[in-house]
Amino acid sequence: MASHTENATAQAMNYAPADLNPQKDLPKGFFEFLLPLHKQFTPWQQKLVAKRGEVLRGSQEGHPPNYLPASEATSSDWKIEVPDWCADQRNQMTGPADDAELTVKLLNSGSPAVMIDLEDSTANLWEHIMLAIENTIAAYKYELSYEDKKRQKKVSVKRSKTVTWVRPRGLHIGQGGVIKDEIVSASLFDLALIWYQIDPAWLPHNFSVYIPKSESAEEAFWWRDLFQALAKQKGLPKDYIKCMALVEAHPLAYEMEEFLFNLREHCLGLNLGRWDYMASLLDFMLEDPNWILPDRNTIPHDVAFFQNFRALMPEICHKHGAHAIGGMTALYPSRSDKELNARALKVLEQDKKNEANCLMDGAWTGHPDQNEIAVAQFPYPNQIAKRPKMANSHPDLRPVPKGVGQVSLAGTRTAVRTVIRYRNGVLSGRGASLLDGYMEDLATDRIYRLMIAQRVRHKVQVAGDDGKTVKHSPELITRIFDEELAKIRENLPAEIDRKAATTLAEARRVAEEMIVLGHHSPV
Repeated sequence: MASHTENATAQAMNYAPADLNPQKDLPKGFFEFLLPLHKQFTPWQQKLVAKRGEVLRGSQEGHPPNYLPASEATSSDWKIEVPDWCADQRNQMTGPADDAELTVKLLNSGSPAVMIDLEDSTANLWEHIMLAIENTIAAYKYELSYEDKKRQKKVSVKRSKTVTWVRPRGLHIGQGGVIKDEIVSASLFDLALIWYQIDPAWLPHNFSVYIPKSESAEEAFWWRDLFQALAKQKGLPKDYIKCMALVEAHPLAYEMEEFLFNLREHCLGLNLGRWDYMASLLDFMLEDPNWILPDRNTIPHDVAFFQNFRALMPEICHKHGAHAIGGMTALYPSRSDKELNARALKVLEQDKKNEANCLMDGAWTGHPDQNEIAVAQFPYPNQIAKRPKMANSHPDLRPVPKGVGQVSLAGTRTAVRTVIRYRNGVLSGRGASLLDGYMEDLATDRIYRLMIAQRVRHKVQVAGDDGKTVKHSPELITRIFDEELAKIRENLPAEIDRKAATTLAEARRVAEEMIVLGHHSPV
């Protein structure tokens, strides 16, 4: 029987079925295409991941990330040319690529851009990743469709000016079972399998990638060389593949300009991946008793650690002619709940207006009903010509969140309840779940797990259910997990049917185990 550590670790690895024959079960010739790329890029990827661990340990030992010394990247005059097809990115809709219906609806929404996601909103399971890749290729060919049962008709992707991005899994993830006794970089596997099966002539614009989870400027070289190797394979110019990159790791916030410089032949902009960034900030500051995150849903959208970051990103991007894209608004519209719908759209408007005022060029949403409001908050196709007025070019990116929001037992209960329900969705094959009006994916699950771990680590005291002071401890968290599991079972939330309810105990066990064992990596 596997140990608890082995069980928790196994979730991080996506394995192909044991009987997979890559020469026969994957597209003909793909295995031979993948092998030399694997030999070139996977060992490099593994070294980069090891460096990430060193930086994280250093931060938790009292040496957190900081700005780099001046260099050619920060002191020379260099520019990125954003092509006309990518000039308007005021809204980039995103959803799980394994959901064909949602993908079609997003692509047909009229949004300036759509990101087809193989990462956080798609469960990291072989069958889901393979379906996600299949759907992505079908979308590129305008063949992806779904059956609209209400209207009794087939709906397919329409040709439009929408810019289509694809987000592969991050550098930290490995793909097992494809090459015997070896682990392949999941980023490499995803992009190689898509690239191998498409004809760039199908696309209305350059093949475009959304890079997730980078943690250093050095990692940009890995992506640069991969993009150029793939372009060479099809006889295309080396700068053919374009990208945007999420800044969702705390160390990269200090190296944005260097990252953009290293990838300048390909990168058209950076994105403030706020939820993963919040989780990363928590992870890097986990040992600091002063850096206690308030209850997530009581943190204002303009909290200082985000707002300073929001000001810096457009300054760096616009200085060099690139887009700066804002984050996702988690509160989701509802066509069946008028009150929730009104609140969600009001929050969306305020959030996107704040980002536009910070000179962002666009933002993320996840529902077609959000597109019109999101776009309306950005008055121009982009604001690249504008630069923010900053008193300090190196602002504090981790101001302590004191006097912001609340730290409460109710907040801890919400976190526990959410991670149980989210993990139950993952066990059912869903990488994203709509929970109490919020669209929760791996990023928000990670925030909550780290928030709980942080409160236990520092024995944070709050008012208990009876009004008396209670200290966060492993025993308290176990009791809350027991109580919240019982409540969920007693009154099943909308996303859990009887079949899904059978895995609740396992979801609860895995979620708590990940917290106890310190498995905070975003997988």
